[in-house]
Amino acid sequence: MGYSIDVHQSNFEQEVVKISYEKPVLVDFYATWCGPCKILKPILEKLVTEYDFILAKVDIDQNPELASQYQVEGVPDVRIVDQGEIQPGFVGALTEAQIRQTLSQLNLKSNFDQSLEGVKIAIAQKNFPEAKQLFDQLFSQYPDRPEVVLEAANFLIALNQLENAEKLLKTIGEDQRDFFQKAQALKQLIQFKKDAITLGDSELEQNYAKACQFTLAEEYPEALSLFLEIVKTNRKFKEDGARKAMLTIFNLLGDEHPLTKEYRKQLMLQLY
Repeated sequence: MGYSIDVHQSNFEQEVVKISYEKPVLVDFYATWCGPCKILKPILEKLVTEYDFILAKVDIDQNPELASQYQVEGVPDVRIVDQGEIQPGFVGALTEAQIRQTLSQLNLKSNFDQSLEGVKIAIAQKNFPEAKQLFDQLFSQYPDRPEVVLEAANFLIALNQLENAEKLLKTIGEDQRDFFQKAQALKQLIQFKKDAITLGDSELEQNYAKACQFTLAEEYPEALSLFLEIVKTNRKFKEDGARKAMLTIFNLLGDEHPLTKEYRKQLMLQLY
């Protein structure tokens, strides 16, 4: 994995620029008096033990020439150096999840990422005993990682072990803001499973069940279209269930997904 190093004017070229041809370097411009720097420091030092990058730490008070050369105006200021090119990273104390996202954009995978990828492969191959064994290892090694909870809950939902999935999802609280929304979406997915087999007698009930079935099959255009039609027909049906279902699909797809953008606009037009 990676390592961290204190960098100054005399070794910056060697320890940052030249070494970046071998592996990416995150340059952390910081100051000892900076509160956000103190928040960011342990996160970066934790991540460098998991990922194959180098953390180069530059005290701007001890190295004003470097701070001036790279136009550092506020700290913490993290730059990314790859193949000799120094690129903008981020300014301020991001959350651990946000930094992991940045690292994934550099195509960097941690030991954790590789283990989680192994689980996904096992599930895709329907090798459920191996998937369970890998999950047990992940929970043992990373007991506080909500990503494991979300993936395991998704697995249990696929196996129709809905009660166990719900118990897992309850362990993710609102304070884990990067994961709470996803947990809520999976809870709704469990409800979709229940509603998908409750056909009912009316056309509205049957259409709602069909839309749930489309959602479970990840046929999201068909699901969103049908849910939107139910909103138009009877907003109060299932206590505004169709609108809530659409919001859940938006959460599953993400804000930038084309379907989210398209149907969010249509839903807003229908509501207002």
